[in-house]
Amino acid sequence: MFPEEDYIQLSSIQHYIFCKRQCALIHVEGLWAENRFTARGKIMHERADSGDDETRGDMRIARSLNIYSKRLGLSGRADVVEFKKEGGTEHPFPVEYKSGQPKRDICDLAQICAQALCLEEMTGLPVREGAIYYGRPRRRLAVELDDALRRETEDIIAAVHRMIETRTVPAAKREKKCDSCSLLEQCMPGIGEKRLATYIRGLYTIDEETS
Repeated sequence: MFPEEDYIQLSSIQHYIFCKRQCALIHVEGLWAENRFTARGKIMHERADSGDDETRGDMRIARSLNIYSKRLGLSGRADVVEFKKEGGTEHPFPVEYKSGQPKRDICDLAQICAQALCLEEMTGLPVREGAIYYGRPRRRLAVELDDALRRETEDIIAAVHRMIETRTVPAAKREKKCDSCSLLEQCMPGIGEKRLATYIRGLYTIDEETS
């Protein structure tokens, strides 16, 4: 069990899978910046989170639901959780909203799996499936939360905890995906250690000349 002050954010899972350095810059160094991708995602989440909870037949729909796991040291907010009544019991079904299209890696799958793990601990009920709604194809894809995905998700959560506890910030490495990262300017990938040292020395030189 983790104390509440050591909980990591649900969003850190996706950040870690996308880029370990990005995860560290956000969750260790406390950096953040918006770009068109994050802004578009923010709008999608605001739309999903807006509105009151509602009931449709035997289904109760909760929006912007705060969730957590003491066992995993994890907390965050689920966009939508559908509680389907079966035999007098409401079974949770998490739905995550994404502005783009399905990704090749497991970052979206791990995020919905982490939500399921939180909901299982909170309700004491199994969560075997979830769904991700993608804005590009404008359709919802079902996600089977099997044992392999659960193990991989828990391994990632543990890795994020270690990164934050040790305050580890991986070195920058230029990759194609860097172009879509909102922290591109702060990260400065591909600048190289020697060029970075020269750049930093230049900043100090400017400060000395202007002081």
